[in-house]
Amino acid sequence: MTTTTPTRTRSGRLLLNKVPEVTIWFWVIKILCTTVGESFADWINMTLGVGLVNTAWIFTVVLAVVLAVQLRLKRYVPLPYWLTVVVVSVTGTLYTDILTDQLNVPLWISSAVFSVLLAVVFGVWWLRERTLSIHSVTTSSREAFYWLTVLVTFALGTATGDWTLELTGWSPGASVLLPLGLIAAITLLWKAGANPVLSFWLAYILTRPLGANIGDWLASPKTAQNPGDPTGLDLGTFVTSLIFLGLILATVIYLTVTRSDVTETYEAAHAPHTAAGLRRQRLALGGFGLLAAATTLLLVWAHSQPHTGPAPEADTTTTVQLAPGQAVKDFPASKVDALKALASTSLHDAQAGNAAGAHTAAQSLRDLWDADQPMLQSLDDTGWTSLDAQMDQVLKTFGIDHPNKPLPAAQQEAALTTLLTDLG
Repeated sequence: MTTTTPTRTRSGRLLLNKVPEVTIWFWVIKILCTTVGESFADWINMTLGVGLVNTAWIFTVVLAVVLAVQLRLKRYVPLPYWLTVVVVSVTGTLYTDILTDQLNVPLWISSAVFSVLLAVVFGVWWLRERTLSIHSVTTSSREAFYWLTVLVTFALGTATGDWTLELTGWSPGASVLLPLGLIAAITLLWKAGANPVLSFWLAYILTRPLGANIGDWLASPKTAQNPGDPTGLDLGTFVTSLIFLGLILATVIYLTVTRSDVTETYEAAHAPHTAAGLRRQRLALGGFGLLAAATTLLLVWAHSQPHTGPAPEADTTTTVQLAPGQAVKDFPASKVDALKALASTSLHDAQAGNAAGAHTAAQSLRDLWDADQPMLQSLDDTGWTSLDAQMDQVLKTFGIDHPNKPLPAAQQEAALTTLLTDLG
């Protein structure tokens, strides 16, 4: 869909248009970028054990660098432009994840806050430039508004996409259908005469949950470890990231060679798009309203159906509490010593700032505990239940067998210290 609209020139460094023409390639590569934003952030944060906040700081610095390069260019160049989109995708995802997983902000509040913020950015952009069209990004100030808008749309798309999964309990594969269907409906309304700028930005926001769900579907294990966990093709976050980064690179090379998405090249080969009349735009606006109402009804219906979502688990084992050392009094000393050794290793690594080592030791601790469960539970069910509750708290701080991202090192250390006390 095109977004051509009359513009009013304001003061600022005059540039060639700094964004690509909205062709099918634009939407393909945009979805690829959003998938990378989800899988690559998860790989660095969770698999490498860098931690959510540290990962966010890293990508904030990277974003500042790539954005500085992009802003210095005088025209659209595929490689730096799409590299910036990839980094913005990862960064916007991380900001929302911090609100959700670190600050415990409900997703509906995050969605509302980012919606208001996006409206404010659009409002200021319109008041200053009198256009929101990406075909008019020909001054430094307009480009700054454009990238700020893109960042907010990624954060908003992350929040609304995750909120949808929380409400419905849908699997990532099934969840792909909702944003895909909405984008198709928006495209039909645009062809029927809907405002092209409004249509573009609505579709742009929806590509974020679409790409994220595709990434989750590809990376998630084929069998859920816990009720409500996502399932997919089990490619893993690293392989998924490599596949989509490769596809992005191939597409960028193609666009660099052909220049088919450069505005001047595209306009020379295509007839200009004629804006629809005001009456058709108003009718299409009513169509957007009906689409929003239908989507709301669908989500309400899905939420009312029995499902297991990624909401925090109700832990019924915490009601059993024993004095330090009492839980393991009937367990073989060799088994207890092996558990204590792994817990101590994880604690020391966490205190030393070795997040990856602490995470690996915690996973080994989980594996050993699960392997010994039949024997230990048969020896003392009460002791096992008490210790299992504390073991679960440790795993939660590392994001192991829980939907949350790893918690700060201080919380990991506190949980491990309590576990070691219970082990005697």
